[in-house]
Amino acid sequence: MSLVHLTINGENKSVEVPPMKRLLDVLREDLHLTGTKEGCGEGECGACAVLLNGELVNSCLIPALQANGTSLCTIEGVSTEGHLHPIQQCFLEKGGAQCGICTPGMILATQHLLNKYPNPTMEQIQEGLAGNLCRCTGYMRIFESVQEAAKLQNAGAGA
Repeated sequence: MSLVHLTINGENKSVEVPPMKRLLDVLREDLHLTGTKEGCGEGECGACAVLLNGELVNSCLIPALQANGTSLCTIEGVSTEGHLHPIQQCFLEKGGAQCGICTPGMILATQHLLNKYPNPTMEQIQEGLAGNLCRCTGYMRIFESVQEAAKLQNAGAGA
């Protein structure tokens, strides 16, 4: 067993883990952050996406020991004080969230995308979310949710 130190959603955490335990399993099983979902377990679907030091990664592919000393943001860290983040609100209002399996990863991918491109083109949106699969929406509602979130974010920045 090894001790792993993480900053998760702004809080310092330490957890003892076996050497090859996946970050996804540490989040869900040890830290009870079940918003991060397991879809494929192979890094293909994006349901387990988290922000690791600000970069979008699939937590099913990261050994927990590799995350030692890093800062993570999971879906639980996106909302503040019980209020949905504007990205979450846009997904809700535009129908970008359906069954919920892909939604946490989509939200974090959107946050990563909008940090990089505050006013993304449709091509940038499609590329930014390419690592996230959804079987419910046909993607247009998701893309519209991202566009609306960008508008909201940009309107807030100008205020």
